[in-house]
This record gives sequence, structure tokens and C-alpha cells, in this order.
Amino acid sequence: MDGVAADCGGERRTQGNRGQDTMSLQWCQAEWDEIEQEYRQLQETHKVYKHKLDELTNLQTICSSSISKQRKRLWELEENLSLCAKSSDQNEAEHIKAVRMQIKEKQHVFFDMEAYLPKKNGLYLNLVLGNVNVTLLNNQAKFAYKDEYEKFKLCMTIILLLGAITCKFLLNYRVIDEIFNFLLVWYYCTLTIRESILITNGSRIKGWWVSHHYVSTFLSGVMLTWPDGLIYHMFRNQFLAFSIYQSFVQFLQYYYQSGCLYRLRALGERNQMDLTVEGFQSWMWRGLTFLLPFLFFGHFWQLYNAITLFQLARHKDCKEWQVFMLALTFLVLFLGNFLTTLRVVHQKFQNNKEKITKEE
Repeated sequence: MDGVAADCGGERRTQGNRGQDTMSLQWCQAEWDEIEQEYRQLQETHKVYKHKLDELTNLQTICSSSISKQRKRLWELEENLSLCAKSSDQNEAEHIKAVRMQIKEKQHVFFDMEAYLPKKNGLYLNLVLGNVNVTLLNNQAKFAYKDEYEKFKLCMTIILLLGAITCKFLLNYRVIDEIFNFLLVWYYCTLTIRESILITNGSRIKGWWVSHHYVSTFLSGVMLTWPDGLIYHMFRNQFLAFSIYQSFVQFLQYYYQSGCLYRLRALGERNQMDLTVEGFQSWMWRGLTFLLPFLFFGHFWQLYNAITLFQLARHKDCKEWQVFMLALTFLVLFLGNFLTTLRVVHQKFQNNKEKITKEE
């Protein structure tokens, strides 16, 4: 009897397993059918996507071509207006002036349009990245990249500040100095690449503040190759103290400029892709008395570095070419920073005078 009961129990378990296998197979078949249906939908959606992508590419080509034609025609019109202005009366001169103003406005509109169109990379980006399209085609991607750039600058400024303090006060080793100088080279190289991408995507940073990072990259590279010796140690503490001060000022600038940009963007007075820079800009006029003294002190410290290095280059034990090259580079940085800041301040004073005169 026990054997019979055992056989019956085994048979019931076998039947139960078969039922479970059947249910499992049915579930797998239903899952497969659902996957097949979703797969067919995905294929159709991908076909629509490819079609829309082709349409987008064609529209981009049409827009780029139209902008080029418009620019050429406006340039020809500008040339003809210049000829007409020589023999025009007062009414005609005012009309020509109004047309020229509209031409200038159209150029700004073209710049904004091109920020959303693929374009060829500049020489620098071609050398670094090759012929890769770096244009971000929607506002969300542009703002995300810009914000990440700003956070990168802030994070690296803090790291460089701590690094300079460590080298000056805690670890007086040549290897640590080399790591710090290599970090400077990498930081400025990275900034030049990121800024070039941002300019391609509509950022209006230009002039000296673009060149500033290229010069700083060169200076950091020369510092990195400067061999250990008497002349290096004669300048080491001064350079590290300058690096500490520069990082501190950049830290102040980031929070001050980001606050200014936030207010101006909220009022619609600044472009959303505008960036913080290592210098004074016209939109930073509020709080001028707070920031300018720090900037000018840093500029003259660069001049002091240049003078010190020129004197060291004349030292009887100086045989390194890096000393004279660093002196020239610090002098270039001083002249570029100081003269650019003075020009912006002068322009702002002139604009304020004109506003006061018009109100009177």
C-alpha cells in the first residue's frame, strides 16, 4: 500500500510539473508575441526618425546656404550704400544710416541662427578633435554643457588653490611642484577646448579673454619644463603665492559674475550662453568697487613677476631659456589683462556720460 501511495504521489507531482511547464511555455509565447509587436513598432518609429533626420539635414543645409547668400548680398548692399553716402543729402543720409542699423541687426540674428546649425570647426578644434560636429542643436543641451563648464571651472579653481597652498606651505618637493604645474597645463588646455565648443554653440566670449587661456597654457607648459636649480627656487615661492592669489580672485569672480549673469538673464539683457571670464566685463558694472581692486592688484602682480624674471634672467648662474620666456609671457598677460580692463572701464564711463547728457 505504501508503494502504491508513493507511485500515486509521484504521478501527481509529474502532472503538476507538466502543468507548470505548460503555463511557463504559454507565458513565454505571450511574452515573445508582445516583444515582436513592440519590435515592429520600433522599426516603424525608427523609419520615421530616419525620415525626419533626413528632413532636418536638408533644412539645415537650406538655412546655412540662405544665411551665406543673405550675408553676401548685405555686404554688397553695404558697399553700395557707402558709395551713395558720399553724394547724399541730409534726408538720404539718415535713411542710409537707418538701413545700416537694420543690416547690423540682421547680422546679430544670423549669429543666433547659426548657433543651432552645424558648422565647420575652427582650426584649433580641427587639430584637437578632427572634423567632428560639436554643435548642440537644442537649448537644453547647450545650457547643460555651459553649466557643466562653469562647475568645472569652479571645482578646478578650488583644487588649484589647495594645490598651491600644499606646495608652498606643506610639501616642498620638486615632484609635487611638477604635478601642480602639469595640472595647470591640463586645466588651461581643457578650458581652451571647452570654450571653443561653447563659441561654436553661440557663446559670445571673444577678444582677449579667449586668447588669455592660450597664453596661460603656454606659460604653464614652460613652468612645467623649467629644470630644478637655484634660479627656479628663487622664483618658486613668488609663483606659488601668485597662484594662491589668482585662484582666490577667480573664486570671487565666479560667484560675483554668476550672480550678475543670473540677474541680467532674468531681465532678458544677456544671452543665455554668456560665460564667466577671468576679467572685467561691461555687464559687471554693479559692484565695481568690490571687484576691480582685486583684479588690478593681480594684474600688477603679473607685472612684478615679469620684472623679477627679467632680473633673474640676467643672473650670472641663469642658463635656462625658460626664465626669459616666462618673463615675456607674464608681461603679455599683464598688458592684455590691464589694457582690456581699462578699455572696458573707459567705455562704461563714456556710455554713462552719454546717458546723462541725453537725459539733460
